[in-house]
Amino acid sequence: MAERLGAIYGSNLWLEDADKIAASLPELGELAGKSVLVTGAGGMICSAVIDVLLRYNESHSESIGIIAAGRSPARISERFGKFCDKDYFRFVQYDASRPEPMAVHADYIIHGAGNAHPAAMSAEPVETMQSNFLGINTFLNSAIDVGGGGGIKRLLYLSSSEVYGKRSADNSQPFSENDYGYVDLLSPRSCYPISKRAAETLCACYAEEYGVDSVIVRPGHIYGPTARTDDSKVSSAFAYLAAKGEDIVMKTEGVQLRSWCYCLDCASAILKVLLRGGRANAYNVPGEILTIRQMTELLAEFGGVKVLREGASQSELKAFNPMNNSSVDGRKLEALGWRSLFDARTGLEHTVEILRSML
Repeated sequence: MAERLGAIYGSNLWLEDADKIAASLPELGELAGKSVLVTGAGGMICSAVIDVLLRYNESHSESIGIIAAGRSPARISERFGKFCDKDYFRFVQYDASRPEPMAVHADYIIHGAGNAHPAAMSAEPVETMQSNFLGINTFLNSAIDVGGGGGIKRLLYLSSSEVYGKRSADNSQPFSENDYGYVDLLSPRSCYPISKRAAETLCACYAEEYGVDSVIVRPGHIYGPTARTDDSKVSSAFAYLAAKGEDIVMKTEGVQLRSWCYCLDCASAILKVLLRGGRANAYNVPGEILTIRQMTELLAEFGGVKVLREGASQSELKAFNPMNNSSVDGRKLEALGWRSLFDARTGLEHTVEILRSML
């Protein structure tokens, strides 16, 4: 299936979902007249963040300045279409694997760029690790260069629930923000959680030593129609299969527990933390806790397809998240006033329906 990124704006369902999220965030008015730089602008999560800001701008007289940072101007142009011509929208070139200081001013930064799907982590562990650590380091240094963060109101770092690592198999409780388990330092697959951990610590260090105001979000497992066709996460790959009416082939029993969060709910969590989170704090982005198998069966139901099972190859096994349970506790985020608007049934059904409309 050819990738038609901008076709998402032809879905009234997507626009309605984004409008619901924008309406649930009265804090967005505080960004009016200010600018927000979003790296990873073409990715599943950060493109959803930008869509929420776009929907706010389309219904308010004073706009939020959006600076979309990504590797490919053609991809950004395709994804955001007519909005690229708006006065409040600007594209800047950015590659997290070769981070350089950006000659652009922004009041707020949401840094979400980097390899985020298993195939990329497995194929490029060095680049994955370097981009996660060096990318955030560049932005933290830039904050110092403008006066200890005086020219940047806040930097938000998009981390991951993978920072928690593995714990005993019989512990099925969700991780709270101060729970940490085991990560194998000598496994190349650990390039992702280890570099995310290091990047979070770097944010805390810059806050302590240089006064840079940063906050951190740790998404669980995010899904939605903003996923690219080459996204190898099971929720993304399986959603595309369901939308095309093709049977889904699982490579494991799917007993692993995950927190499944619709991409627009994740976008609202990011914006809530950006504006209400405590300095140098980390916040989980929760979702409905289901096994991979339960999530897959919902996608199959909405796509009218079957779930099949076959063994995984050695190369596929190398890319899998080793955590049996990566569910997260969202009470700290909810204490800021955040609430999910989409349960798993609704979010997964909308995902399949929107993707089907884009085929």
